[in-house]
Amino acid sequence: MLAPRDAWFANRRWFQLPWFPALLTISTISSACAGGNSKARTDQQAIQGALGKPAAAATPSSASTAPVWQSLFDGKSLSGWHGFKTPGVAPGGWQALDGTLTRVSPAEDLVTDRTFANFELTLDWLISAKGNSGVIYRIDPTADVTYESGPEMQVLDDTGHPDGKSPLTSSGAAYGIYPAPRGVVKPPGQWNSSRLLVNGAHVEHWLNGTKMVEYELWSPDWEARVKASKFDQWKGYGRAQRGYIGLQDHGDRVSYRNIRIRELP
Repeated sequence: MLAPRDAWFANRRWFQLPWFPALLTISTISSACAGGNSKARTDQQAIQGALGKPAAAATPSSASTAPVWQSLFDGKSLSGWHGFKTPGVAPGGWQALDGTLTRVSPAEDLVTDRTFANFELTLDWLISAKGNSGVIYRIDPTADVTYESGPEMQVLDDTGHPDGKSPLTSSGAAYGIYPAPRGVVKPPGQWNSSRLLVNGAHVEHWLNGTKMVEYELWSPDWEARVKASKFDQWKGYGRAQRGYIGLQDHGDRVSYRNIRIRELP
């Protein structure tokens, strides 16, 4: 027996009428559209919500945050340099010649206008026969002379100058403190390439692609070596954590070129 509702539905048989399928189709489409509109509204709300939020800040790439190399010598002038005791004035004994920074006559040590703390420095140098010079770093502007405060990377004709007889004072050495290996420097009249890395207490000297010395400032070993050297008489030696970079005038002709630096954090 059919339930009253089912009997009513069966007796009417209106679903067998010709127009019923069309009505069913319309109903189905309407339901689908209603559901689709609901989803569309949900999607639109999500989009609006996203648009309403501020965009996340872009994260700098490693390339954009890497230290930038800068030239310290433009090849044409002594702009950016001065005599150690003559601020704002470059001594006449240093000249820009044919793209090189050259000591041509008596002068004083040439230093950068800016001071530097942590950095990587690269340069090329050419020394005259029996010549002597050096690259001195973290020079205290209040010192009497550059080498009383700043450690030195030696620049030398090892074969012709007396200092070349000792590894402690030969080319590439941390002058008087850490010895350099032999046979790396090129003879007078040929260009050498040096690299100086100073990062906190860590220091490296490189010459023609070879690491010459590596040391830690203020370490027990460094302190002992300084105490055993002539630099012990100057209590400010190697203590500055920022200072000038200097090119030493030791009385001989020397040329520098391609002087570039990048500051480290």
